Amino acid sequence: MTGPATPFNEAARLASLHSLHILDTSPDERFDRVSRVAKALFQAPAALVSLVDTDRVWYKSRIGVDDEQAGRDASFCGLTILQDEVFVVEDVLADERFGEGSPYVDANPNRFYAGCPISGPGGQHIGTVCVIDPEPRTFSDEDRSLLKDLSKMVEDELLLIHETTTDELTSLKSRRGFGLYAEHMLAVARRDGIDARLAYFDLDGFKAINDSLGHETGDDMLKAFAEILSRTFRRTDVVGRLGGDEFAVLMIGDKLNSNAALMRLGENTNRKNEELDHNLLWSVGLVDFRPEEHASVEDLMAEADERMYEHKTRRRQLGFI
Repeated sequence: MTGPATPFNEAARLASLHSLHILDTSPDERFDRVSRVAKALFQAPAALVSLVDTDRVWYKSRIGVDDEQAGRDASFCGLTILQDEVFVVEDVLADERFGEGSPYVDANPNRFYAGCPISGPGGQHIGTVCVIDPEPRTFSDEDRSLLKDLSKMVEDELLLIHETTTDELTSLKSRRGFGLYAEHMLAVARRDGIDARLAYFDLDGFKAINDSLGHETGDDMLKAFAEILSRTFRRTDVVGRLGGDEFAVLMIGDKLNSNAALMRLGENTNRKNEELDHNLLWSVGLVDFRPEEHASVEDLMAEADERMYEHKTRRRQLGFI
């Protein structure tokens, strides 16, 4: 057997996974509890809650395993997300699915694996709950049922994360969700010396549209701008609606080109305006993250907010608003 096939819905699957912004985050008791229960229930040396990324399997929770991640190419978790049921390998050396020279034999020091796929809020399989053992063993129907129950516990927690950090109208991160994930990304940027920039947006003339045409039209404008932001920025950027007609995007990476992104945003806005009855107009404040000056994401947002109002004032003076 070669490496795991790519799921037919891989793009949507990865989008669902990345929208949660939980990759590379700190340990979480909610998921560690599931691993502990799995280890105890099945009397296994190791248990994991894994998330299957583009080319790696990252462990949100791990007990009995030292490594934080593994390659996806020859991972049993990569095979598990292709299934709708529990995937079991009772003895990889005796399993007809894995012949001599199989990458699964070479890459996995454990002979036993049992994993159940976990689904993200969109229904796509984004990871697994699994137990592993260096020795071969059997796995009964009752065991499979119990592992499914643990998988459902993880899915419930993921749904809760999604619901409590997502803006209901636009499906972007809510202010709370944006703050949580932005703080995590800034911690990574601070630790690794990676560039980060915050763009703080405010829609121009939105109150007048809301007052004169009603909240339904206003909501349509907010959803349209949210869709434009999502289409323009990278999936690794955090995009959020902070409240009212205020939005923010945190960009992070070694090769940021925020000016090009804002140009694309302007072009995408113009194209969208051809479909709308009322033009979307926006002002923006852009701030580079400076670890010595920005102790938190709130500090960064406060400075970006000031720059946004400066930009709005200039646009008003020039007659654009």
